[in-house]
Order: sequence, then C-alpha cells, then structure tokens
Amino acid sequence: MGRRRRIRPSTAEIVVIGNEVLNGEVLDTNSNWLARQLYFLGLDLRRVTAVRDDLKEIAGAIREALRRRTEWIITTGGLGPTHDDMTLEAVALATNRKTVLNPEALEMLRERYARLYEMGVVKESELTPSRLKMAMLPRGAKALRNRAGSAPGSLLRYKGSRIISLPGVPRELKDIFVNEVAPLIRTEARRVVRYVAGLFVKGVPESSMAPVLRELAASRPKLYVKSHPKGIEEGVSLVEVVVHSEGQDPEEVRREVESAIGVLEERLSAFQPAELRRMSMEEVLGGGE
Repeated sequence: MGRRRRIRPSTAEIVVIGNEVLNGEVLDTNSNWLARQLYFLGLDLRRVTAVRDDLKEIAGAIREALRRRTEWIITTGGLGPTHDDMTLEAVALATNRKTVLNPEALEMLRERYARLYEMGVVKESELTPSRLKMAMLPRGAKALRNRAGSAPGSLLRYKGSRIISLPGVPRELKDIFVNEVAPLIRTEARRVVRYVAGLFVKGVPESSMAPVLRELAASRPKLYVKSHPKGIEEGVSLVEVVVHSEGQDPEEVRREVESAIGVLEERLSAFQPAELRRMSMEEVLGGGE
C-alpha cells in the first residue's frame, strides 16, 4: 500500500481596510480572530494586508491577491453607509465590473430596518440612499446575511478565487463568518487537520534550549517547532515552546505532536532547575472554531 498523498490546503489572504487601523486608533482584532478560524478550518493563510480607505489601494490589494491565485480572499471593513465605505466598489473595480443593486441584499436591508423601526431604534424604516448603498454589490455577487447588524456581507466568485467581504464591526464579522463563510469553506475548500500543543518552560533560557529545538525540528520535518520567550520572572526565564502538525488523519496528527512534546520534556528536564508544564491546544491558540 503506497504512502498517502499529502493534500495542499486551499490558500487564503486577509485584507484589512480602514484608516482607523493604520492610524492606530483601533486595534485590529479581526484578522487575529479570522486567522485562528482559518487555521482550525485547515486553510493555508499566506498573508494579512492592511490598507487605507482608498479605492485604488483596496482594489490594488485585491488584485495582488488575485494575481497570486489566492483561493479565499477575505476583506474586513468598509461595507457601511458612509462615504468612506468603499470596499464593494473596490472589489468591483479589481474584477472589472460594476456595482449593482443586489435583490438579496435589498431584501435583507428591508427586513433589518423594519425590525429597527419596530424597536424604536430608527424613526423611519425607509431605505434612504445611504442605506441603499449597503445593497450595492459587485455584479454577480451573493449577499451574505448579517444577523448582528445591517450591512450584508458579499461573496464574489472570480475565476479560481472567492472574494468574501465582511463588515469591520467584530460581532458582525464573526456572525457572518460563522454562519455563512465557515460552512462554505468546509464544503468547498481543500482542508487539512491540524493539531498543536505546547510546553511552558521555566528556568531554561531560549538560547540554551535552541540546540534541542533545532535537533527536534531536523529529525521530524513534518512538524513546526517554535519557541516564544515570555520574559523573566524573579530572575528566571519563561519560554513557551509550541509544536504544530497537520495531515489527514486526526489521530496520527495528534500522536505526532504529543510524541514530540514528550521528547522535549525528557530533553529539557535535564536542564536544572527546569520546571515544565504541558499546554493544551486550547491554551496555545485560545480555542477552535
């Protein structure tokens, strides 16, 4: 029986849009959250790009991702009703098409503002020009329902890529991703199974453990071994060591990582006065999907 062929996961990029991010006014937590979701979903996130609220800059970033034949391009921000919300126009520009009034998005907005009117949040449910702006999607795009806010997301299939535009408000971004995007990825993307675990090491400087980590990485090329210094506490160095693996068999992937962690425990415990504590996947990456 031959060796199982390794599957190359689908590629992804994130384009973060907003002056407030590049001005330092707002901390971009969206790309961090999305990166974690894409990791656990088994995609290959290749880069994260941040651009200003500038039509040409946004379109240029999307074009560059398309030139790299990125399969899943996710934009965050710029879907709202104001003049500086121009992401969908930029997606249209990057793909040589116009924005048009999308019937799905229009109906979503009608439902949304009718509810907001009933709740007393807005004084009228009429879809004003500013509100209608949120229903102007690139021709051929599919509207993605936003259950946590007003602006629908957008999915445009272009050649071999899928351009997914999400709002910048974190709760809205998460809602659309979890309910609309993640199921699509599970169905359409090439995915791998991933597992990661770690070792919290107290009392062994990173420079001292470097040869051990180098030897482990060289002897097990399928693994990714990385150390993260965490400073010094009461004159003692603190370091986290994490081990990643991926493949198609969940049990095999888990076993490879746990075996490597066991080797590290044995080797690093020889350094005195070392204190070691295992870290679970949830502790290393803060949870899954």
